[in-house]
Amino acid sequence: MSALVELQDVSVHFPTQSGVVRAVQHVSLEIAEGETLALVGESGSGKSTLGFTMAGLQKPSSGQLAFDGRALDEAGWKAARRQIQIVFQDPFGALDPRMPVSDIVAEPLLIQRIGDAAQRRARAAELVAQVGLPRDALNRYPHEFSGGQRQRIAIARALAPSPRLIVADEPLSALDVSIQSQVLNLMQDLQEAAAARGESLAYLFISHDLAVVNHLASRVAVLYLGRLVEVAPRADLFAGPAHPYTAALLAAVPRIGRSRALPAQAISGEMPSPLHPPPGCVFHTRCPRAEARCRTEVPALAAVGEGHLAACHFPLTGGEA
Repeated sequence: MSALVELQDVSVHFPTQSGVVRAVQHVSLEIAEGETLALVGESGSGKSTLGFTMAGLQKPSSGQLAFDGRALDEAGWKAARRQIQIVFQDPFGALDPRMPVSDIVAEPLLIQRIGDAAQRRARAAELVAQVGLPRDALNRYPHEFSGGQRQRIAIARALAPSPRLIVADEPLSALDVSIQSQVLNLMQDLQEAAAARGESLAYLFISHDLAVVNHLASRVAVLYLGRLVEVAPRADLFAGPAHPYTAALLAAVPRIGRSRALPAQAISGEMPSPLHPPPGCVFHTRCPRAEARCRTEVPALAAVGEGHLAACHFPLTGGEA
């Protein structure tokens, strides 16, 4: 598969009165046509900031982004805008309470000057049906729907201009567990339907729920304190993580039959502040394997297997994870 989105050495910094917050640091990453790349990590790791940067809602402080081989400078964003959409974490906060669903879903078409009024209404009706809502939903308002239904409306809106990439920023976290699987299955169905039409729909799926990631993603990227520490095909990463941080995340996933004692891979302490990230490997302050080299030398993101990259001076082997 060819690369749809390319990030090269992207950093995002936020100046504050207390100093510079280094939210994202030197990230190089690709998303292929039609794939689902999951971006995981603890709260505060920079996942949403990186997602907003890919969606054009946040400018990078340095580095380069490209979409379909074209640099995302000002002219590039104008060309790519309709092809990159976003679904936010809170569906209620993301929908205008004063607008009926028909106008909410058609709004991207109006902004992008796609079709006339009748065509936009028809497209809204088509999308509402596609995401599994009744036709009378078009004339109702966001407060009349459940959380899961509101997220379906948000997904319909994102689909309106027929994008090739949707950035989904924790789209399930505000929903009841019983509703999460419905929205998850909907996203998979929409991707498969696009492929059946000879089109492609890629997702950047931002999540902290590794059970969901294991179900949905084709590849997984792990972010810690703004730095990419591991990237791998989903099956490879879950079978044998190479970075101690990834191993700790996987070890923390609840499993039936597991004792309540902390697993050996568990990490202690809290993530350092992005105002003052540690020198060397940013994970060394919490890593049980850290040595002197880790405290001074930043590890490169290097291959540890086919399509499997890790930024660690002493990566785990299959038997250690």
